[in-house]
Amino acid sequence: MSRGPIPTWYFAIVVVRMRDHVLLVHEKKHGQKWYLPAGRVEPGETIAEAAHRETMEEAGIPIILEGIIRVEHSPAPDGTARCRVLYLARAADETPPKSIADEHSLGAAWVRVRELGEYELRGQEVVRLCEYLDRGGKVAPIELIAAEDSPL
Repeated sequence: MSRGPIPTWYFAIVVVRMRDHVLLVHEKKHGQKWYLPAGRVEPGETIAEAAHRETMEEAGIPIILEGIIRVEHSPAPDGTARCRVLYLARAADETPPKSIADEHSLGAAWVRVRELGEYELRGQEVVRLCEYLDRGGKVAPIELIAAEDSPL
């Protein structure tokens, strides 16, 4: 007997660093708190493409992905699963963060890592990720995630 597919939602989360700053998004949902650029992968889109799109939509910043901090897979009791890829990125240029609210976010800001406590964050994940990176935490190459049958 064959098994059916496991419905899985994929998410891209992006830690964009610039010297001692991290890019935060003032979310329109989730209690209008501050978080990293993030969102669900759309049909036909790679996870990396979602990272670029979400950062542009929510923060107005074009990025260059530098590596993969972590890949998380969380199965749920209902038979579904969630997969999150946490990317490290840098700004592609000097574009300032968006300051006008729209359907994607209320705005964005470069925030000094030491000042994260002054922001109402969605959770402490932002702080933990910045601390991990500041301690020299390992970051895998972008090529860790590849399309099937792509060259090794």
